[in-house]
Amino acid sequence: MLSLTPPTELTPPTELISLTFLQKNTFRVHVVHIQPHVPGCRRFRFGEENTAKPTRTIMMMGATGAGKSTLIDGMINYILGVRWNDDYRFKLVREVQKGTQAVSQTSEVTVYKLNYQDGFQVNYSLTIIDTPGFGDNRGIDRDRQITDQLRALFTSSSGVCDIDAVCFVVQAALARLTHSQKYVFDSVLSIFGKDIASNIRVLVTFADGQRPPVLDAITAAAVPCPIEKGVPLHFKFNNSALSANNKSTKGPDEEQDEEDEFDQMFWNMGSKSMKRFFAALSKIQTKSLTLTKEVLTERKQLENLVENLQKQVRVGLCKLEEIRQTSQMFNITVSEPQQVDISGTGIFITNCQQCHYTCHDDCAYANDADKIRCVAMGKDGNCKVCPNNCIWSVHFNQKYKWEYISVTKKETITDLKKKYEIAKDAKNTVEALLREMELEYEDVQVEVAQLIDQSSTCLNRLKQIALKPDPLSAPEYIDMLIKVERSEAKEGWQRRVDSLMAMKEKAEYMARVGRGETFLERPRSQPAKKKGFLSWFR
Repeated sequence: MLSLTPPTELTPPTELISLTFLQKNTFRVHVVHIQPHVPGCRRFRFGEENTAKPTRTIMMMGATGAGKSTLIDGMINYILGVRWNDDYRFKLVREVQKGTQAVSQTSEVTVYKLNYQDGFQVNYSLTIIDTPGFGDNRGIDRDRQITDQLRALFTSSSGVCDIDAVCFVVQAALARLTHSQKYVFDSVLSIFGKDIASNIRVLVTFADGQRPPVLDAITAAAVPCPIEKGVPLHFKFNNSALSANNKSTKGPDEEQDEEDEFDQMFWNMGSKSMKRFFAALSKIQTKSLTLTKEVLTERKQLENLVENLQKQVRVGLCKLEEIRQTSQMFNITVSEPQQVDISGTGIFITNCQQCHYTCHDDCAYANDADKIRCVAMGKDGNCKVCPNNCIWSVHFNQKYKWEYISVTKKETITDLKKKYEIAKDAKNTVEALLREMELEYEDVQVEVAQLIDQSSTCLNRLKQIALKPDPLSAPEYIDMLIKVERSEAKEGWQRRVDSLMAMKEKAEYMARVGRGETFLERPRSQPAKKKGFLSWFR
């Protein structure tokens, strides 16, 4: 059996994995916090690397409360050779762990590399990617952060480049999926490329000796996974045996003996499933994450394009309203871009100092020197988003972002003349002003058309390569989630509804892009384009 010795010197608490005796004493096993750091991810190594043995990589995914963390504990105990009759168990935990079942106990994507050692019950090293639970009470914004963390892990040169199994952890008793649970399933699956379907495995927790009802729910939800004997390929576990007392301390007791028998039955069932799972894992064809990386990159690009499409449409509508008002009066109401303070939110943004424009609303790169790697930047180093396509070096992370917010402001004809630099001797000041406004509006139309084309390209590519469509790309789907949130009214529901409403607007934009609709139409009364907007107002 594997021998573990406490280290003589401990690393800081944030760089420790504890292996805790549940029924005896506690000691810590020295681990190394792997560098370089991947944004939003934590990585740890247990034991020294063993190049003589292959490495298998699994990812644990599922809803909050599905039992991922406890299942990983069970895997650790199996790999380390713990038996039912042993008077200790190991528990792999963080040094500080907070939260409830409503909030995922795992706060960020964490990678554990268990390097093979003599005494392991598997003949290879194992990498476990532990993900925070989707669908906890922090809402869709939190789920998007998890997706961003995975994208960083998969696209980083020092991250994970291939995978053997995507393990979908589900509770046995789920006979049917609610809208919220279906959202969790679809959200997880939408992360991956189509080539990962054959590597999906279902790990059923809280199972007994019977056929798990959740298999019917998985079949109904069309989860793309291998089928064995007419049902999704799955492995059953009941982690309650992990913390059960296997030796009665109260002397002979018939009722206690029966409980021990049940606990041992669950332990044996789990051990058989572990053996079967790890044996199967050694035979699964390893898949590159190249296509999955492309899916994640395309989704992020599409999200950024749609956000900027929303901004440009608002700009265009403001310009159009300004034109209409200018044709009617000299004292007008306009809409202008405003600075919105985001200090203290922990969000990084990319602002163009020349255009006074927010090119990326939630950037992964906090340092200005890294802005060339921002998703808004093209291969030539110029921004693809800001109006003047400025060089990346004039883009910065700041404590505010630019948003087009409707504000009431009176401008006189003199102000407008200064704004558009029209000569004092212009024959017709109002007409000249309108011509300048028309040119600005047409510039916005060109920008909107480009954003639509780019968004359409992303959507079509995702249809080709993604395992599942993003559930938040359908306005009707979001409406169902909003209805559920309002009816259940759980803690924080109003904040989650606000996030869903914002996501619904983006989904509606995506749907219109997919249908090829126009966002900034000219009034029906406008004649041929060469006559311009001025004819509208005569």
